[in-house]
Amino acid sequence: MLKKEIIEILASSKTIGWVLEPEAKRLLSLAGMDTPRFIWAKEVGQAIRFAEEIGYPVVAKVISPKVLHKSERNGVVANINSSDTLTQTFNRFCQFEEFAGMLVEEMVAGIELIVGAKIDFQFGPVILLGIGGTGVEIYRDITLRMAPLVQRDMESMIKCLKAHQILEGYRGSKPISLIELNRLLATFSGLVMDLEESIESVDLNPVICSSERCMVADARIMLKKE
Repeated sequence: MLKKEIIEILASSKTIGWVLEPEAKRLLSLAGMDTPRFIWAKEVGQAIRFAEEIGYPVVAKVISPKVLHKSERNGVVANINSSDTLTQTFNRFCQFEEFAGMLVEEMVAGIELIVGAKIDFQFGPVILLGIGGTGVEIYRDITLRMAPLVQRDMESMIKCLKAHQILEGYRGSKPISLIELNRLLATFSGLVMDLEESIESVDLNPVICSSERCMVADARIMLKKE
């Protein structure tokens, strides 16, 4: 059953047809998924105080109901190391149409994956796992299963990736936490089943996995049209 706060996030997002990233991450956190520490800063002082509290470097992203694909609009800036650069970034983002603030979050490192879901008109919720980040369209290394996922589904999804050895530790590199990846996939599968009547698709890209955690670094939730 969906928490009251999740239902409220979905209801407040209906007018634009998708969930703004800070609210999408709050929704995922409420569902039990791991996200970076972040703030939705409406003024530059908030952004600076938060960055100084968690420590530089940070990532900044524009928030606007008119900007769905932020990276394509130069609306994402990583490795910000000073308040001056953060201020310059905020001032540039202010020029975007219907600017609604700036998301500032901690930098996290690890292997980038994509986790997604689409509500297929015939099969219902379908879950995707693949190599993510900016290379997702280049490598096209993905695997699909129908929800709800069970343990053997998650294990086979990982093994079916051509790059699965990278996840398991390759040439001396640390393996990611497959326990945390499985936990994220199971939680995501359950959430998608609960959201089936409300959404068209969900894209978590990247999900950044290390030997300790799997964190949702970006999230896009598209709502079902009325």
